[in-house]
Amino acid sequence: MCDFPKYLERLRSGEKAINPFLDFMGMILEELGDGCARFRMPIRHEFLQGAGVVQGGLIVAMASETIAHAVMTLLGPGERIATIEVKNNFLATAKDGVLIAEGKVFKKGRTVIIGDCVVSSDSGKALSRTTSSILLLAGQSLPGS
Repeated sequence: MCDFPKYLERLRSGEKAINPFLDFMGMILEELGDGCARFRMPIRHEFLQGAGVVQGGLIVAMASETIAHAVMTLLGPGERIATIEVKNNFLATAKDGVLIAEGKVFKKGRTVIIGDCVVSSDSGKALSRTTSSILLLAGQSLPGS
């Protein structure tokens, strides 16, 4: 997926299968703008762990995807990205309803981009805050590709 503007255009148009992971998670794009992204994801029974709340890794995955999509809106021709680090703080739990992730680019540097995301319940309660460091690659192949 090298042509990020084309990918984002197809995603905005609602094309299914453009991102199998988003489909698998049930993430729905709500907003995509200059350095920001917003997704929603209905909580499914399969997302609950043994204590009956959403498994934390799913929340982090949602936040990571949201940040990555916010970053994609700022990429120029030939630029690619690879996540370096994700840090998350859990603030509360959820067991039903809809998760809402709002991500934004905090800083786009020459080689590293920092993004932030808050995942909330549909009632507005903040569930987690995630920060991600993303490597900006210009005209290079990703390792392992």
